[in-house]
Amino acid sequence: MAPRILLARHGQTEWSRLGKHTGRTDVPLLEEGRRGAKLLGERLHRPPLDGLPGVEVRTSPLSRARETCELAGFGERATTWDTLMEVDYGAYEGLTPADIHAVRPGWLMWRDGVPGGETLQQLTARADEVVRWARSEERDVLVFAHGHILRSIAARWLGEGIEFAARVRLNPTSLSVLGWAYGDPAIESWNDTGHLYG
Repeated sequence: MAPRILLARHGQTEWSRLGKHTGRTDVPLLEEGRRGAKLLGERLHRPPLDGLPGVEVRTSPLSRARETCELAGFGERATTWDTLMEVDYGAYEGLTPADIHAVRPGWLMWRDGVPGGETLQQLTARADEVVRWARSEERDVLVFAHGHILRSIAARWLGEGIEFAARVRLNPTSLSVLGWAYGDPAIESWNDTGHLYG
């Protein structure tokens, strides 16, 4: 079996609702985010996924990801992994894109990076570590993490540069699946939030 990686973004927080860059600040889930995490869990536990028997589960240590994992019913199976933490946004932590563009017009994180935070090279190395782990055995993996690190993992799964992540949007409490097509890495599904709407 060719291994796949299932990507679960954490539920809605106040900062994600406002579009603020939320890196290492430990912002809690909103009630909406907790409800979404439970709905995601229901989806993962009914056919065709049936609770993903045999899947290896890892989660970011930040509470918004860990709580999403727990509410989805995978807390007891999950290993906390620092590699899945969100990007360190440095001086841009807590700012919206509009805030940043007001002082740095035309800024794009995936091209320009962030002052005082994680470099794009460091982010690429973390994403590559996740991809290597996911492909290391013949089993699926499920990760609970954050928007920008998950988009980075997708870019590197596909063999693209980190800047490719700018082209793939990822909403809170979404489910995405990275797998294979004719032997090449592929996106099976992306940014699926159907479980939130019944």
